[in-house]
This record gives sequence, structure tokens and C-alpha cells, in this order.
Amino acid sequence: MIEYDDIERKMVLKLVYYGPAMSGKTTNLLQLHEQLQRNGRGDLMVLDTRDDRTIFFDLLPFFLVAPSGLKIKVKVYTVPGQVKHDATRKAVLQRADGVAFIADSQHRERASNVNSFSNLEDNLALVGLDIDTLPLVVQYNKRDLPDIVSEEEIHNSWQSTGIPVFCASALKGWGVVETFRRLVALTYARLDSRFLLEERHGLDRDAFVAGLVRPRAATGVGERGGEV
Repeated sequence: MIEYDDIERKMVLKLVYYGPAMSGKTTNLLQLHEQLQRNGRGDLMVLDTRDDRTIFFDLLPFFLVAPSGLKIKVKVYTVPGQVKHDATRKAVLQRADGVAFIADSQHRERASNVNSFSNLEDNLALVGLDIDTLPLVVQYNKRDLPDIVSEEEIHNSWQSTGIPVFCASALKGWGVVETFRRLVALTYARLDSRFLLEERHGLDRDAFVAGLVRPRAATGVGERGGEV
């Protein structure tokens, strides 16, 4: 849930990267940290568990200021993928304003993807969030590996849901910014309907997205990533 203080003119948003263990959630955030301009993001903090990692990635505090003076801060988290850390996953999901589900493209990980997405649905319900209205994108990561599901298969599986789906290789760096950009755009739509960002604060969607997603000079890493 968005933290909004009209008197202090501050807004804090929380985006969560969710998915099975070793699907590339951490690598996505590492790439965002590397590919976004320094003046558009903050420091990366990693909390290691014994067998997994939870990431706290804080995009520079107050790094986006609307024409009205509203200061917007975004925090991006990952959750640990292993089932034994489910309590942590629930805690991280609380008050989330958007979710990126990171799936593993390898054939052998199909069951893990299904189980993890089902777990996401369950945990969202447990923390009082509606998956049907929450901004949500799906990324099929590890497209650089052999023995992966085809784009046609991915398209057929997700087309009816209306959820945007992206192909990526977080390790190689492509598809990462595209996934994040769409999640930010979807989050704006929800924010604007509730807080009238354009009408009251002079901040339209394009300016919101451009303010949050500031890639460094083109390196070609994003050229292969795209929506399915």
C-alpha cells in the first residue's frame, strides 16, 4: 500500500521481485543497479541468508520530484525463493505496490515456476492484496541458456491473463530494464487513479517513468529483451 503524506508532500512506493529460488531475482536488481544512472538510484544492500539472498534495493530517496513538489521514493525488494523462507516472503510482500514475477525459462523448472506463482497468489491474499488489481509483470529469465521453453509456449500460457510477459537474460543484462519500466508504468496508472498525479501534481505517466528509469548510455544489453 502506498505511503502518502499530503502535508509533508512525500510518497513512498514498494515494488517486489518474486519467484522461485535461483530464477534470477537478485541478478535483476544487480543489473538495475548497474544499468540505471547514479542520479536515479541509490545503493544496493544485500542481506545474505544461509542458502539464499534477500535484496533491499533502495532507489535514491526523493529522487523523483513532481512539478508540485511531491517527493517520490521507490524501494525495490526481492524475496528469498526457498520455501523455508516463506514467512520472510509474506513480510516483504506486505504493503507492496507492484510485483515482478521472475520465472526460470528452463524446461526442468516448470514445476518450480507454477508452485512459486501459486505461492505468490496465496501470500498476496494472506497480506490483503488483490492479485487481479495489483500491478504485475512476468519475466522469463535465463533466455541465454539451452533447453528453454519457447516464446510461443510462453505466449500461449499467459495470453489469456492479460499480464505483460517479458523475455530476459539478467546475467547478460537484456530484458531487465524493459521489465522494470513496464512495472513502473503499471504502478503509475494505479497511483494516478487514486492520487491524481497528473491533475494535482503535474506528473504524467511518461515523466514518471522517465524519472524512475534512467538508463546509462546505450550498451546494447537491452536490445534482445522484449515483451512476448
